[in-house]
Amino acid sequence: MISAIFIKRPRLAIVIAIVITIAGAISLTRIPVAQFPDIVPPRVQVTANYPGASAAVVEASVAEPLEAQIVGVDKMIYMKSTSGDDGSYNLTVSFQPGTDPDTDTVNVNNRVQTALAQLPQEVQLQGVTVLKRSSAILQFINLYGDSKSKLSPTFITSYATINVLDELSRVPGVGQALLFGKLNYSMRIWFDTQKLTSLNLQPSDIVAAIQAQNVQAPVGRLGARPVANDQQVQMNVETQGQLTTPKQFGDIVLRANPDGSVLRVRDVARVEMGAQNEDTETRINGRPAVGIAMYLAPDANAVKTAKLVTATLQKLSKSFPPGLKERVVYDSTVFVSDTIREVLWTLGEAFILVVLVVFLFLGTLRATVIPAIAVPVSLIGAFAVLLALGYSANTVSLLALVLAIGIVVDDAIFVVENFERVMAEEPLL
Repeated sequence: MISAIFIKRPRLAIVIAIVITIAGAISLTRIPVAQFPDIVPPRVQVTANYPGASAAVVEASVAEPLEAQIVGVDKMIYMKSTSGDDGSYNLTVSFQPGTDPDTDTVNVNNRVQTALAQLPQEVQLQGVTVLKRSSAILQFINLYGDSKSKLSPTFITSYATINVLDELSRVPGVGQALLFGKLNYSMRIWFDTQKLTSLNLQPSDIVAAIQAQNVQAPVGRLGARPVANDQQVQMNVETQGQLTTPKQFGDIVLRANPDGSVLRVRDVARVEMGAQNEDTETRINGRPAVGIAMYLAPDANAVKTAKLVTATLQKLSKSFPPGLKERVVYDSTVFVSDTIREVLWTLGEAFILVVLVVFLFLGTLRATVIPAIAVPVSLIGAFAVLLALGYSANTVSLLALVLAIGIVVDDAIFVVENFERVMAEEPLL
């Protein structure tokens, strides 16, 4: 019997127990930690935006060309898309479990590039984004202004985009940091339709004038070769470039009249700085806020990643402008941490229970030491098996571990008691 081998070779049994304990302890520091098992197929998300278009227009001009090319991509299971009346388009492509998310992303991106020429020019200018996307939300963070501040949502959005979002995206274990309810700064031009009609103009005329005059033009250099040998100076010529202020946009020329006068944008429209899109508004306790959703990367340790995100957020908060605060309003690792705490508490209770029962009923120190060593070894070693099988420490596997603790405790008491009985009946053994 196998048990006889370890009985006759106690040093071998000790070495194996030490190896199992070390392997389990190392696995505890490396095993992914999540709220639920990773059984969701890998997903790749394709997003696009068609400003001013309705859901029907987005479906016809954006969804159909993209989906016609993406359908049938290698190892795809299914895909789901949504078209919004705000011009937004989202496509989620699900792949077979076990496939490489990076490879899936490359395959989808190649199909998107094939369909790009069929999309409207406005969509191409906005860009089509292809990202591997985890469905697991790690945290939801709100940046908001306190009761004494007068920070606008556009300012909070701009500050978060420039100073916060990139820092959080670089945290190890974060798959994506996504801004919700963002109100990006934009130049808003409000047409006076009556003036446009009286001057025989259309909104497209103003759009064309802005596109033609709001450009970054490379105008070249002066004094560059080939020139005469007596040329002593060479310089780069710089123009004003793209416009940045409402006054500059208001000065854009729409047309020159026969009498020598000039018609400008400010004559037919009101120009101001404002939010690009005001369809979504986020508030916390009545104060303007911006939400940041933190998505977990595949196979990342949720508890460790959440701690790193919190530490990064605290570091960034030291340089926040006066009145800007941060708050984690949702954290999926709280439940996981509580579960781990309960498992450790159960393990401690089981350990004490085994020691007391064995010592009280058998009354020998040797019989008490054996389960006190064997039970922790078997439970710690279980994490090495979980890591080797590719499992994570989640609520399901930890629940199974709690059940296993009860089985190990019962078996330990039963084996030690039976061992003492056999030793009493056959002392020569």
